[in-house]
Amino acid sequence: MRPIHRYYTILATRPYLVKYVSMATIKALTQFDFYAELDATAGLSLVYFSAHACSACKHLSQVLTQLAQNQPELTIFKVDAQQDQALIREYDVFHLPALFLFKEGQYHAELQCESRAESILNCINQASQQAAAEAP
Repeated sequence: MRPIHRYYTILATRPYLVKYVSMATIKALTQFDFYAELDATAGLSLVYFSAHACSACKHLSQVLTQLAQNQPELTIFKVDAQQDQALIREYDVFHLPALFLFKEGQYHAELQCESRAESILNCINQASQQAAAEAP
């Protein structure tokens, strides 16, 4: 308990640190707001499907949080595969984690790459230069 209390004390006495703590945000999507949120998002969006019990998903979440900090022009969304089965079926997700690239709110491509920030960025750059794939 002591480290948590100390952490909040430091944030209370040094509010300028809060921007560094909450800088990277990954927005959660559900099947009810999926298309509305993506349509309202300009530029490139990365949607990843994950589950709480998936260790590879936890690792990817850490990588994507770091990526969100370094690439503010990229919007990252997360879909909980256990709660949103309709989206899992619609996008034919068989393995977790799964990454999908959207451009200007429209489906662009499924990404298959390593769970490293550099690899994800290279894959995004390559996919965004190619013609958009047909949505599943």
